[in-house]
Amino acid sequence: MPSFQIHPATAGRFGDVATILNPNGNDRACWCLAYRTNPADYSRLRGDERAEHVRGLCAADPAPGVLAYDGTTPVGWCGVGPRAQLHRMTRSRTMPPIDDVPVWTVICFVVRSGHRRKGVAHALLDGAVSYARSHGAPVIEGHPRRSRINSSAAHVGTIGLFAAAGFALVDETKARSDRKPRWLMRLDLRTGS
Repeated sequence: MPSFQIHPATAGRFGDVATILNPNGNDRACWCLAYRTNPADYSRLRGDERAEHVRGLCAADPAPGVLAYDGTTPVGWCGVGPRAQLHRMTRSRTMPPIDDVPVWTVICFVVRSGHRRKGVAHALLDGAVSYARSHGAPVIEGHPRRSRINSSAAHVGTIGLFAAAGFALVDETKARSDRKPRWLMRLDLRTGS
């Protein structure tokens, strides 16, 4: 299995973020903002406005995610951050918080075509865990699906991916991805389980 380097998506790496999140210059590309902004702003922002919003996030600490590289080529993205900074997560009725712990949340994965099924998502999740830990996060969570996913819903990950990184299955949520339930999984970074 190839070895991938993982780096925070900082301002100096914004070009690589754009390469992963909007390789075709689509005005309606998500840019991993669906969970970060309120619905009105998400609908209003388009094209360059979305890119500039993400550029601003990359200039902040913590960065909005981590990037995977195969050598110098950016091959993947994992959106992650404090749940309290993810507007849609703070108001979610389908994936509500289960306690008052200031968790970090993994919100999405993007792996470039031609690099899938090579371990990029596993490396990204490990990198997201390390990044959250380096910022003092006590717990990190994700909301994956149980089974393999078609490409339009792959951004949430699978239970197997999170379990391989040490996450524990907590409970089924009311959220759906491709009409299948999403599950809450957590990793306690204070104890490692």
